[in-house]
Amino acid sequence: MVCKLTKLGPGLAIVFLAIILVIAGFGFGFYFGMQEKDIDPIEDAANQEACKPKEIDFALFWDVWRIIQREFPEITPQEMLYGAISGMIEKLEDPYTIFLNPENTKRFIEDVEGVFEGVGMEIGIRDGQLRVIAPLKGTPAYKAGLRSGDKIIKINENKTANLSIIEAVNLIRGPKGTKVRLSILRRGELPTPKEIEIVRGIIEIPSLRWEMLEGRIAYLKIYHFSTKTNRDFSKIAVEILNSDAQKIILDLRNNPGGILKVTKDIAGWFLERGDIILIENFNEEKREVKAIGNARFLGYPIVVLINQGTASGSEILAAALRDNRGVKIIGETSFGKGSVQDLTKLRQGYSLRITIAQWLTPQGELISNKGLEPDIKIEMTQEDFTKNRDPQLDKAIEIIKNL
Repeated sequence: MVCKLTKLGPGLAIVFLAIILVIAGFGFGFYFGMQEKDIDPIEDAANQEACKPKEIDFALFWDVWRIIQREFPEITPQEMLYGAISGMIEKLEDPYTIFLNPENTKRFIEDVEGVFEGVGMEIGIRDGQLRVIAPLKGTPAYKAGLRSGDKIIKINENKTANLSIIEAVNLIRGPKGTKVRLSILRRGELPTPKEIEIVRGIIEIPSLRWEMLEGRIAYLKIYHFSTKTNRDFSKIAVEILNSDAQKIILDLRNNPGGILKVTKDIAGWFLERGDIILIENFNEEKREVKAIGNARFLGYPIVVLINQGTASGSEILAAALRDNRGVKIIGETSFGKGSVQDLTKLRQGYSLRITIAQWLTPQGELISNKGLEPDIKIEMTQEDFTKNRDPQLDKAIEIIKNL
């Protein structure tokens, strides 16, 4: 049976969790248990009986719905429905499962395609705190001095303690030329919040770039795994293969990930066919994802660079190279996003981005909330940033010259 909701929103089964609303508390002690009122019929609601689970009695849900509809007429039925859906999602306690309205769905797709208006950084929640995963080089966020790992305490006047990812994104994103203020904490350097004002701009995220370094070393920087990364990578791969390059430094620093399929396709250039890229864990049912690419870079010695902004797909690629080929990883501990999300498009432009699996490295390690540990740990200091030095890349060059 196909579940449908015709008047109050997207194609989801009728929700059954309490609607989370802020209700004034004055007089609560007096009226609690003391009043009993008739419950009015529900207006403007269709399909109230559709697809209800047989083991759930929805009478309580609809009782609450009627009371709120009567006592808070300023709240529309549509808003009540979205509140109920939000409550259902919050029960999962998963910051990566998000119900997206049409505007946010559009923004999400723009992010995947790599062109949008905003400040140019990826954010995430770790240990209950909103953080910068990666500022993209050349963007307003990068030029303002934001760094991977920065804690975002406030966005304008809004404290971030109880914000979801999508709420934070909506506050930070905006038309080019407008401003947003972020209060930032940084371990070891900003023990008290520092306010940073950023002017939003048009963000065009490059897929990747490469250059030849001394010693026939190809330096390959992948910024993210978007819809256009496969095409761009194929073009650059041919250039590297036709060059004098004999070794590769793969820079995945500040790469927040992206589309899993793109990550797997690029891994196929570096791994032998049949090598395990990752292990997907669906409620304890594990499935190995194996390389099926052309393995054209299999014979090239490689080292990988990571930092706190290396997340999701870039962590998958780094771990796959380490576990299958013994590739050395240099830099800082990565972000630690070990889950996979799927975007389900709903009616009327809505969508649900939901976590469908955890992923493990080829050796079976779960990296959620702890990240990948580099083989050679080198942290960037404030002086390194100020003087435009890159000791992580310097170490990578030193290591690969001896391979």
